[in-house]
Amino acid sequence: MSFIDHLEALRWHIIRAAIAVVAFATAAFFAKDFLFHDLILGPSRADFWTYRMFCRFGQWVGAPDLCMDKIGFVIQNREMSGQLTMHISTSFIVGLVLGFPYLFWELWRFIKPGLYPHEQANSRGAVFFVSILFAIGLLFGYYVAAPLSINFLAGYVVDPTIENQIDMQSYLSTLTTMSLSCAFVFELPMIVFFLAKAGLITHEIMRMYRKHAIVVILVVAAVITPPDVSAQIIVTIPIILLYEFSIHIARVVRRNSTQRLNEQLAQNQGIS
Repeated sequence: MSFIDHLEALRWHIIRAAIAVVAFATAAFFAKDFLFHDLILGPSRADFWTYRMFCRFGQWVGAPDLCMDKIGFVIQNREMSGQLTMHISTSFIVGLVLGFPYLFWELWRFIKPGLYPHEQANSRGAVFFVSILFAIGLLFGYYVAAPLSINFLAGYVVDPTIENQIDMQSYLSTLTTMSLSCAFVFELPMIVFFLAKAGLITHEIMRMYRKHAIVVILVVAAVITPPDVSAQIIVTIPIILLYEFSIHIARVVRRNSTQRLNEQLAQNQGIS
C-alpha cells in the first residue's frame, strides 16, 4: 500500500471509532438521571458503596470513625450554561470510556497487518487484556482513588467558619482525573509486554531498577491522590503489585523468545 492508501485506511478506522464514541455518548446523554445522580454524584454522598464498605470495615476493626453521616460540601453551578455544558462534556467522556475497547480494536486492526506473522501470534489477545486492565483500573479509580480524594478534600478546612461550596466543574475534574489516571496506570503490564517483545526492556533491568521504580510509583500516587498518607498507600500498593507482575511478564517473554530462537537454531542445524 502507498502512503496515501495507508492514510485512507486509517481515516476509515478513525471514522468507525468516532461513530462508536458518539453512539455511546448519545446514550449517556439521554440517561441523564443515572449518569449524574447514581454515577457522577455517587461519591459525593455518604451512602456511596465505598463509604459503606469503609464503615463496615471500621465496625469490624473497632474504628467507628471510618463511618460518615455526610460529606461536608455542596456542589454548585455558577454559570448560566454550566449544567448544560457539563451534561454534554460528561456524556462525551463516558462515550470515550465505554468506546475505548472498540477504539483500541480499530487501532489494532490498522497496526496488525504491518506485523510479522509471529508478532501477530505473540500479540493475540492484546485487545482483550488492554480492555480488561483499563476496566479494572477505571473501577479502582472510581471506587477507591476518587472517593478517598473527594472525602479528604471535602473535609479539609483551614477554619470552621469557611464552608466548602465546590464548583461542579471542579468536582467533575477531580472525579475524572482520578478514575482515568488509574485506568491508564493499570495498563503497565501490557506496556511492559510490548516493550519486552520489542527487546527494549528485560526482567533483569526491571529488577535492577526496582527501587527507582518504587520512588516513581510513590510520586505518581502522590500526584493522583490528595496529600493523605492512607490514600497514597492504598493507591501505591496495587501499582507496586502491577510492577512485580510486569517483571514476571517480561521474564516469560524473554524465556519464550529464547526457546523459540533455540528451536530455530536446532532446525537450521538439522537442515544443514
